Amino acid sequence: MATDMRGTAARVVRAVPPRPGEEKSWGRVTTPRTLLSRALSVPLALGFTVFLPLFVAVQPGAGQHDAAFWLQLLLTMYAGARLSAMVLTSRRKLLQGSFWLFVYMAMGVAPLAQAVLGQVPTPVVGPRSDLTAAIGLVLLGCAVFDVGVLLARHRPAGRAGGSLKEPRPLMTHRRRLYVLTGVAFLGGAALIVKLGGPAVFFSSRQEIIAGIEEAGVSQDGQAGQALLRGFGTVPALLALLLYTRWLITSKFARRKMSIIVTWSALMVLNLIVNNPISNPRYWFLTVMFAMLFTVFPVSAAMYRVALSMAVVIALLIFPFADRFRYDERNYKPVETTSFLEPMALKDYDQIGMFANTITFAESGPGHSYGRQLAGSVFFAVPRSVWSGKPRDTGVMVGQWMGTVNTNLSSPIWAELWIDFGPLGMGAGLLGMGYASARVDRRYAKRARRSSPPGSLISTVVPLVAGYSFILLRGPLLQASGRIAIAAMCLALVATYRQDRSTSLR
Repeated sequence: MATDMRGTAARVVRAVPPRPGEEKSWGRVTTPRTLLSRALSVPLALGFTVFLPLFVAVQPGAGQHDAAFWLQLLLTMYAGARLSAMVLTSRRKLLQGSFWLFVYMAMGVAPLAQAVLGQVPTPVVGPRSDLTAAIGLVLLGCAVFDVGVLLARHRPAGRAGGSLKEPRPLMTHRRRLYVLTGVAFLGGAALIVKLGGPAVFFSSRQEIIAGIEEAGVSQDGQAGQALLRGFGTVPALLALLLYTRWLITSKFARRKMSIIVTWSALMVLNLIVNNPISNPRYWFLTVMFAMLFTVFPVSAAMYRVALSMAVVIALLIFPFADRFRYDERNYKPVETTSFLEPMALKDYDQIGMFANTITFAESGPGHSYGRQLAGSVFFAVPRSVWSGKPRDTGVMVGQWMGTVNTNLSSPIWAELWIDFGPLGMGAGLLGMGYASARVDRRYAKRARRSSPPGSLISTVVPLVAGYSFILLRGPLLQASGRIAIAAMCLALVATYRQDRSTSLR
């Protein structure tokens, strides 16, 4: 018996022989990349959690160092710790990583810079106590999100024991993919023709909006614009992602000239309709995240680099990335002497708008008990049919504030709070944490090199991870159009069949 055990142990140790440049410790192989990751883990975690928040907090400024300031610093450090955990995890967690990246930058570092300088991009019209309440509710929502993640670790007893079968994976139906590709070209061509040709897509977003108004599709407000741009951009992006995965994972596809030509044509179409010049920054961020994790589906290094570099981009590039929002006559470059000022004066208004939403509700209207959410779900219903159709939350609060520009954010915390109050907000974020953890686990399990080319989850999760920045920023009504169109496209190509006649080879 003892001899058998010694022999088994020897076989276990020899099962994974070290390669040149590797160290073997306690029977396990440690690569130089693993050692490098361990060496970088401490400075990365300290940088996100302690050094950057404190460096921002000690900058000179006219802000008040009251309860709101210290709560904001605590929120930033908490989000930094969670983002560090996402970067350093051994399993790719796209949805959770996107959530904490957004919270760290848009609800953490940027509002902290605003608190230090005493400057905000959108005025906070209510008392200081409403701002303090908003920061506290965001922090509470983050904690509840983490509780949902912890709850997702507990699997049903049958599933854990292996007695229940795994559900069949959704696959991409080959012939329906061809149909989606045709829809992508038709939708993209219609958008290009409607706006006056490809040249307008390389001018400015101001000219794009003017073209939409001239086309006569904006009479129903933002819903009409969302449908036009959605059908022109979403099928093109989704078809490109599916073809990209097909080419990356299939030798057959790489030898098939028709597939390569189709992919090239889709790439050209996306360079026109989904380029960063004619699209909002958050949508282009969606395109980049989706493409990056579709091209590198199993690379842990690319996942870590993407989350880490995204912080640098959000700090140094994102505040200045509205160069193409206006034409030459209306563009006003930012003149600043501090790296904090662009974050204080640009688009990071999420905390302030949550505080304004609290003030708006407490001034009389109260909670809407699902009415705002209903307006987002049934966004396509015209106002001529639904006369009392609610406006999106950012516009509604902006008009109440009397601002000239009502294209304001409404983060998911504000959307849930104005509909269902603190308890509803907590329940919503609890469900988001639970669902994100379950989907991330399933994605990590199925997004492997050996997965079939038509595995739909390997394309959908990167797309949702990128689009989550738009959903988290809000308003939901503006984001609903592209969600509905993407859902219809996915329903078109999805199938449980895996036979030779329908599968991607």
